[in-house]
Amino acid sequence: MMPPPSLSRSRSPPSSRSLSRSSSFLPPPSSLPPSPVSASSLLPPSLSRSRSPPSSLSISRSPPSLSRLRLLPPPSSLPRSPGLQGAKVPAVIVFGDSSLDSGNNNFIPTIARSNFAPYGKDFPGGQATGRFCNGRIPSDMISEALGLKPTVPAYLDPMYNISDFAVGVCFASAGTGYDNTTSDVVDVIPLWKEVEYYKEYQKKLKAFLGDRKAKKILNEALYLISIGTNDFLENYYTLPNRRSQFTVNQYQDFIIGLAEDFVKTIYALGARRMSLTGVPPMGCLPLERTTNIMEDHACMEEYNIVALEYNGKLKGLVAKLNRELPGLDVVFADAYHVLLRLIKKPSLYGFEESKTGCCGTGRFEMSFLCDPYSPFTCQDADKYVFWDAFHPSEKTNRMITDHLLKTSFAKFL
Repeated sequence: MMPPPSLSRSRSPPSSRSLSRSSSFLPPPSSLPPSPVSASSLLPPSLSRSRSPPSSLSISRSPPSLSRLRLLPPPSSLPRSPGLQGAKVPAVIVFGDSSLDSGNNNFIPTIARSNFAPYGKDFPGGQATGRFCNGRIPSDMISEALGLKPTVPAYLDPMYNISDFAVGVCFASAGTGYDNTTSDVVDVIPLWKEVEYYKEYQKKLKAFLGDRKAKKILNEALYLISIGTNDFLENYYTLPNRRSQFTVNQYQDFIIGLAEDFVKTIYALGARRMSLTGVPPMGCLPLERTTNIMEDHACMEEYNIVALEYNGKLKGLVAKLNRELPGLDVVFADAYHVLLRLIKKPSLYGFEESKTGCCGTGRFEMSFLCDPYSPFTCQDADKYVFWDAFHPSEKTNRMITDHLLKTSFAKFL
């Protein structure tokens, strides 16, 4: 199947300029003006590649009409892990993009949503919660493995309150990145705003538990940070601005600098245990293979090389931060190699398909293009490495998580 014209990318060689991080992680000097979603473009992030990024918007806690949303079941309907009270890690706090977003985008005016079928078809209760998956995502699985709850709720979900968030909370927003301009592409929550929500959460937690207990939880919680893929695929390789400023190597360094700023920001706010996740083999995501017509839809090795280079720099940053920041314990979570093994040798791990996703044709569908009425959507997502054209299936998430629990996260169990 030929991809839509909007999938094509211009990759003209960028000019080289000096790096500057002056405005790409910190909030803008004034509040962002609201910008309604255009009714004429119901396309997910990677399919709106030929248009200029829309203007930014202010993020509101007021949700849209709840009658149109299929939400996570109330806390009382979810099983609680028996080790909740005696867990070594008292809470899981999540920052990032669609790899960890458990539904925050349901409550902002953006097209980057997944709170509708067939998303969530294998989630408890068959609920489409806003997770970009057929079931649970890694943050849910890590929380459960730590003896906490089996799901981590989205901070903007009004069905939950501070008593639920005390043991797990998600600030992640699908489509965002370290770079503020990445979040502008489809009007999602920028990383600086995730931090503002975290500060608000801290105040609520202290009011709920008292300063001493809240500070203990904030210090001993495990902070999961998974972000960066959109900076490359939805921004650098799609829009001209960053390519005109940076070579790809310079842009990697630029993002690493923003990652360092972010870690230091939440460290100053009390965070001490963290996980920084690298980017996946980006060139092997089904959508990227779809655009690689000249190589018969093989993995785009250029993107995989960039991912490996970036991950190497991120690993170096982790070592640097551990040396420089007293009391910090940050680990590098490498999901690249385990995912690439599943993609290259799917049958060895019980999969039947790794080139396309389960949803629709699996070549380009995600978000609103993941049509609940598509006759092409697979019946058994466990046979697929990818759920849609960009995101892993629940089974893949489980395999990646199990690997990380035995390696990067072993010290926290």
